[in-house]
Amino acid sequence: MRRDTSKKKPRTPTLSNKKARHSYLILEKIEAGIALKGTEVKSLRLGEASLGEAYARIDNGRATLHNFQIQPYKQGNRFNHDPKRVKQLLLHRREIRKLASKVHIKGQTLVPLRVYFNEKGKAKVELALARGKKVHDKRQDERKRQDMKDMARAALRTRR
Repeated sequence: MRRDTSKKKPRTPTLSNKKARHSYLILEKIEAGIALKGTEVKSLRLGEASLGEAYARIDNGRATLHNFQIQPYKQGNRFNHDPKRVKQLLLHRREIRKLASKVHIKGQTLVPLRVYFNEKGKAKVELALARGKKVHDKRQDERKRQDMKDMARAALRTRR
């Protein structure tokens, strides 16, 4: 009788910001850690968070994540946290300085794309240095997407 010795970790949810990819042109991506409290981690593992209106800022040499809402943990009682607490991002000083210089360019901002747990169980956020899209850019992307769908449909018809 053989036992399976491989340890399988339970699948933790990945939160993604689909609205950001639609509204912004992604220039560069960077991974950062998030400083969370105990009940925030438990609630995040359950997938009870919203990344929709979140954004990152760099002030006084610190990177912070604003409007990232993590719902209070149901069994957290008095140890629960404020849902819209400003979370500190964990980056090296060199990375913060590099991002700060890029963010000061007009029209560029830091937007979180997704929040996930890495293989070590640490909470990470994928930040994007982004520039806002104009309306005609959004229309052009929509047109490209529709053309790709049309081509895929046509290819299916020719196979039959």
